Amino acid sequence: METYGLLSLLPPVLAIVLALWTRQVFLSLLLGIASGFLILAGGNPLQGTLDTLGGFVAVFESNYNAEIIIFTLLIGALIALIQRAGGVEGFVNRVLNWLQARAARADGKGQRKKVELLAVLTGMLIFVESNISTLTVGTLYRPVTDKLNIPREKLAYIADSTCAPACILIPLNAWGAYVMGLLAEQNVQEPVSMLVGAVAFNFYPMLAIALLILVILSGRDFGEMKKAETRAKTEGKILRDGAVPMIAGDITMMEAKEGAAPKARNMLIPIITLVLLMPVFLIFTGWDSTADAPNAFFDIINRASGSKSVLYSVCGAILVSMALNKSQGIMGIREMVDVILKGMSGMVPLALLMVFAFALGTLCGDLGTGIYVAEQAKPFLSPALVPALIFIISGFIAFSTGTSWGTFAIMIAIAVPLAQGLETNVTLAVAAALGGGVFGDHCSPTSDTSIITSMATANDHIDHVRTQLPYALLAGAGATIIYLALGFAGV
Repeated sequence: METYGLLSLLPPVLAIVLALWTRQVFLSLLLGIASGFLILAGGNPLQGTLDTLGGFVAVFESNYNAEIIIFTLLIGALIALIQRAGGVEGFVNRVLNWLQARAARADGKGQRKKVELLAVLTGMLIFVESNISTLTVGTLYRPVTDKLNIPREKLAYIADSTCAPACILIPLNAWGAYVMGLLAEQNVQEPVSMLVGAVAFNFYPMLAIALLILVILSGRDFGEMKKAETRAKTEGKILRDGAVPMIAGDITMMEAKEGAAPKARNMLIPIITLVLLMPVFLIFTGWDSTADAPNAFFDIINRASGSKSVLYSVCGAILVSMALNKSQGIMGIREMVDVILKGMSGMVPLALLMVFAFALGTLCGDLGTGIYVAEQAKPFLSPALVPALIFIISGFIAFSTGTSWGTFAIMIAIAVPLAQGLETNVTLAVAAALGGGVFGDHCSPTSDTSIITSMATANDHIDHVRTQLPYALLAGAGATIIYLALGFAGV
């Protein structure tokens, strides 16, 4: 594939640097995308501008992109219905009562740890789909953490550090099927065994989760997160002054309807429905009734559509929430439609941001950004350094492009033949590629996972990136050291 050399790095790097510097995500992405189309247009500013507009329109030519954007809007509708029905208030009351009855001390310290650890456990248990995991953690725990003066940045860190790591460490999902498909394309004879072996060597997600739990148990934070914790404890501010939450105020602060009894089930039943419907629709969209042989589990998951599954699941959850509202006499159909529209309107900024992120991802593919980075690194690899360098390169590609799955596709195609040619442990190289993809995705402000995490926790997106980055870098450094040690040890 033709690449544009060093120029192919300009759009993602420009977008990332401007986003971290100015905190203006939309403007940063726009300038990064515009610079890329200017390169593709050969420096013609008029053609580059027209192509930039066409690039945004082209986002909707992909069914996957359109389904994810619609899903995002509908999540806002579901959250609004749950809040208006008194489900959030009921859940908060139930959790706080449970904690109050069991807390060892009344100063709230024990309560904070229990809530944060419960959030970690919840995020890891929902390993079916990363977006469902982070959305569930954010929706369930945000009201509780707000009452306990836990900063939104900490909740976002918990949600983001348990979703993708759990999905890649417990690959009984679309992640596992996708990776096995990539391994099969490299003529790996036993992709299932290779994937299972790679899980054991996938150190970044292990370290990310371990560090998260250590931070919670010790109560010791560092970097920007320490400032956020100090602000929340001393000033009672869960968001910094001037922060712009990813969800509009109407949706995050929607009060329960007057007269509606606060019942936790009005929140839990729709959320549980959302989670349970996900594997059901994965099987539904991946089932092949024309197959001669019985449909094997991983074959079904490999054919399944994750975007359709999450879209169908949230629609089912909305219908269940509406049924609960109607059966209890809380709201009529007309009022529920108004609430749904209001909830969707609160998600418009996120939907637009995802359009920008998708456009940048496609642009990086057209410029050959990931392939260029990988090809430039090839001459510097040696057998002992292969795992560590693959991890670092994968992390940089994922950071630049904002996608772990796209990084997997690029790096596994390089890691497998490279490790075979240099007689390096192929399983270790594959694990490094997978871990690096998750690592870079955690650090990137253009990652869809990071964006959805900011939305689910109603946090300022750049604040989430800045506070999580030191922890991700620490876990990434630890993983790099381990890969270096294993590489030189000849594992």
